[in-house]
Amino acid sequence: MISPAYAQAAGGGGGAPDLMLQLAPFVAIMAVFYFLIIRPQQKRAKEHREALAAIRRNDRIVTTGGLVGIVTKVTEGDDMLTVEIAPGVRVQVVRTMVAEVRGKGQPVAAKPAAKGKGKPDKDEEPAEDEQDEAADTPKTSG
Repeated sequence: MISPAYAQAAGGGGGAPDLMLQLAPFVAIMAVFYFLIIRPQQKRAKEHREALAAIRRNDRIVTTGGLVGIVTKVTEGDDMLTVEIAPGVRVQVVRTMVAEVRGKGQPVAAKPAAKGKGKPDKDEEPAEDEQDEAADTPKTSG
């Protein structure tokens, strides 16, 4: 009543295509992860590093703690920024703790050496200190 079971003979030469079919889903998943997750993250990190390296005076920044302020001084040697978070309130921030650079400031204008201390040209704006002094000084007609 019970017949003996015999093993079937294995087919020859079918190992390589079977291995490729087994690895294909893993390769496809890795490709999807790379193009949808890893590559965009690397691109964002590179843009963030470039933005941190390009911070200059008068840039509006947001720190990782949520403070929004304007950069008043950039110290290159120790990667510290002096940020004004309110009128007259300045704090020092480590450059790597900047989360976002919101607005680009104007480049610092070079002071002309030959002109001395005269009135600025029509195209030039007074420096920040001169603007503060001008705002504090009452204007008189005469």
